Amino acid sequence: MCTVSFIPVGDKFFITSNRDEKLNRKKAMAPARHEYKGIKFLFPKDTDAGGTWIVMKENGDAAVLLNGAFINHTAEPPYRKSRGLILLDILADEKPSAAFSKIDLINIEPFTMILFQNKSLFEFRWDGIEKFGKQLSKYKAYIWSSATLYDGLTILKREKWFIEFLNQQIAPSQQTIINFHRFTGDGDSHNDLLMYRGGLHQTVSITSIELTLNKAKMQYLDLKENKSFLHEAFFSLAAEK
Repeated sequence: MCTVSFIPVGDKFFITSNRDEKLNRKKAMAPARHEYKGIKFLFPKDTDAGGTWIVMKENGDAAVLLNGAFINHTAEPPYRKSRGLILLDILADEKPSAAFSKIDLINIEPFTMILFQNKSLFEFRWDGIEKFGKQLSKYKAYIWSSATLYDGLTILKREKWFIEFLNQQIAPSQQTIINFHRFTGDGDSHNDLLMYRGGLHQTVSITSIELTLNKAKMQYLDLKENKSFLHEAFFSLAAEK
């Protein structure tokens, strides 16, 4: 949940996430169908807290989480609830974009959430004190890197790699985007998109959601065990309102 991209290609939208985690954290469960608050979802499950970092709803809405808001913060546990469960709480609402403004985030660790709701794109941030939100253009491509692991210069370098990739790939496929998330870098294992930091943190998985007019597809790559999972045509997408 530490490197995320959003890429529109014609009538398709791709949301892809690299999960960078502490190596001593329990291994997550591969994507599966889950029901939460009476709503059907597809997501990989965090076995520690039961939440997730990337999720697709039965109506085609999707969301992804990054640790931190704008700058690296000092963690002050214990927190009231996992951010991965907060993500599910928000997406379980009939209107997730409105739910963010209403939900109580006091004593919740800072996060950034990217939401694709009813074919509209939103960016929400919680810095531990204040909420920030804005609508983004669904016709533009974006990349985010977690403020807790990457400094400003590294984030800018990654944005440059992203622009170069888009210039080389006019209409990238889901697999091409996954390859970008897996192989892009300059040999600096601390800050390449597939990162490894001295046995402490490592990119453990890549998850990509492809959304089209009436279908959705989620690909999940477990990098620790070199296994891949595919869920195709799982949900019918929400109709344009």
